[in-house]
Amino acid sequence: MIKTISVKLLMFILLLGVLMGFTSLGNTEEKSENSNTTEFNFFTGMFDYSDTGKKATLFGLEHQNEDLFRDSFIGKLSPVTGGLITADNAFYIYTGVQAEYDIGSMKLIPSFTPGFYEAGNGKDLGYPLEFKSEVQLSYSFFNDSLIGMSYNHISNASLGDKNPGANNYMINFLKKF
Repeated sequence: MIKTISVKLLMFILLLGVLMGFTSLGNTEEKSENSNTTEFNFFTGMFDYSDTGKKATLFGLEHQNEDLFRDSFIGKLSPVTGGLITADNAFYIYTGVQAEYDIGSMKLIPSFTPGFYEAGNGKDLGYPLEFKSEVQLSYSFFNDSLIGMSYNHISNASLGDKNPGANNYMINFLKKF
């Protein structure tokens, strides 16, 4: 069992690294030393808190590159890539889009990210392709750091034979580098 956990964790880390590399491609211009264009979101929380039989602690990492922001009529959009793993060895690797809205020293960050889900010993969500809809509210407490809370729902949009979904909440620490 320990070997299975180690192999899945290694696969998770490798796939996350590859996906995060893809989001930073495309802008080869030189950057100033103080540009702080890469943001990492470290988060922890509860996976499927509303299902007492299958809830589990989760940990995750998300990457976003500010050089890829686009201003649009619905706000400031950018690609986001990340993944999470639960205490039950379930993992979800995703990439998608997020919007960012400044509200004083607060930021409202909704996102939509399709991705690959593997149940491990955790909850079977019914299909490998899952969609995560999330909303995050964060507070800027230092120049390049935010702390916040987020809620998301992961669902397969009834692509599978079953679609139980998972409701999750997290505490987030975002840092620009």
